Amino acid sequence: MNQLLKLGQQINGLSSGLTVQVDSFLGGGGQGEVYRASVNGHAVAVKWFFPHYLKQDARLRERLERAVRTGAPSDRFLWPLELAATPGDPRVAGFGYIMDLREVRFKGMVDLVTRRVEPSFRALVTAAFELAHSYLQLHARGFCYRDISFGNVFFDPTNGEVRICDNDNVDIDGQPGTIGGTARFMAPELVTGLAAPSTQTDLFSLAVLLFYLLLNHHPLEGARETAIRCFDLPAMTKLYGTEPVFIFDPLDDSNRPQPGFHDNALAFWPLYPQFVRDLFIRAFTAGIRDSQQGRVRESEWRAAMIRLRDTIFYCPQCGAECFYDTAALHAGPDQTLHGQPCWSCHAPLRPPLRIRIAYAPAANTPPAVVVLNHDTALFPHHTDPNRAYVFDAPVAEVSRHPQDPRVWGLKNVSAEAWNAVTASGEMRSVDPGRSLTLAAGTRIQFGSGECEVRF
Repeated sequence: MNQLLKLGQQINGLSSGLTVQVDSFLGGGGQGEVYRASVNGHAVAVKWFFPHYLKQDARLRERLERAVRTGAPSDRFLWPLELAATPGDPRVAGFGYIMDLREVRFKGMVDLVTRRVEPSFRALVTAAFELAHSYLQLHARGFCYRDISFGNVFFDPTNGEVRICDNDNVDIDGQPGTIGGTARFMAPELVTGLAAPSTQTDLFSLAVLLFYLLLNHHPLEGARETAIRCFDLPAMTKLYGTEPVFIFDPLDDSNRPQPGFHDNALAFWPLYPQFVRDLFIRAFTAGIRDSQQGRVRESEWRAAMIRLRDTIFYCPQCGAECFYDTAALHAGPDQTLHGQPCWSCHAPLRPPLRIRIAYAPAANTPPAVVVLNHDTALFPHHTDPNRAYVFDAPVAEVSRHPQDPRVWGLKNVSAEAWNAVTASGEMRSVDPGRSLTLAAGTRIQFGSGECEVRF
């Protein structure tokens, strides 16, 4: 590629009038090419469109101008900042847009599925939360993304922070357009041509993306896929459109994952707690049959991913990340978790140290369970379910006793004192900066919740 702009070429920002110099070629796709550029010494990215694509997408400029006016839903979107053109008449010479440059720490979903990066479960679950939260912010503005897929999502494998690109696809929910989606991520009604892209079809694509993120596999590719001899358009239409069957559908086992072909799905599915599997089951059963009422909302995924992250604990033998499933607490007579060993070293797992947070009845929120690891922190949404998800100001942190490393406590790092009752019945006030020893039966009142320490 690298045929649209020359290195060293200068283009103009249409609203600011600033001169942008093209520095290097980054990559290209079906719509155009992306370059690294600089404005007054500041690095940016420029996407420039192919002339033939401008003819296909008559509403592209309208979408971009609206995106620039409205601004990004959050800093997770590499959003159009300004339209740009070559000197002269921009409508004749073509155009593109300026956006923030993606940092090198962000990797693509292809890097994940090909195992060029191997993030922790915590990073993957955080990325899933951030994606659900970001698309919720987009949809809340009345927009749909139209093309949620591998190529548009990047994440930092060390912490799960995400970036969403190609936001020139974003349009008003339900608005007709030329962008229909990417194969294998499109909702069945898009594959069959019975609907146009919308928030509802975005929800299906989001569920596919999250399934890939957590299980490294496609939710509809099982025995029916391996039976296909010619993977042509009719076969794809049947698999993803007219006859889609979830590989873990509890009522239809005709499309189960096959050993040797779909090992990722077989390995990862049993690792996750039942509440996560239930959401995927709903997304790809009821969510296929009923596109309006059956699909899992972004807010549900968001809450589930926060809950899932709170269940992570470390195997005491090998340190591998495991998930605590409250539904399987008493699965076996020996009280081992799930009745299963650690997935990595196969040592028996016992329920970890944890707190159960019960909220006031007025909150209308079920109790939360948070596993207490050496690096666990509680945030405002833990103590008050009506608070926003903000992770830069914890209210509590697990801490180790400075004189006795065998003793662990919960440190108050909020601005308010806690009221606590120890396991022996002693009432205590825990001021900011102080810690309370973690012992089974201890109860703490903070915010609108009361927690109890459990083993």
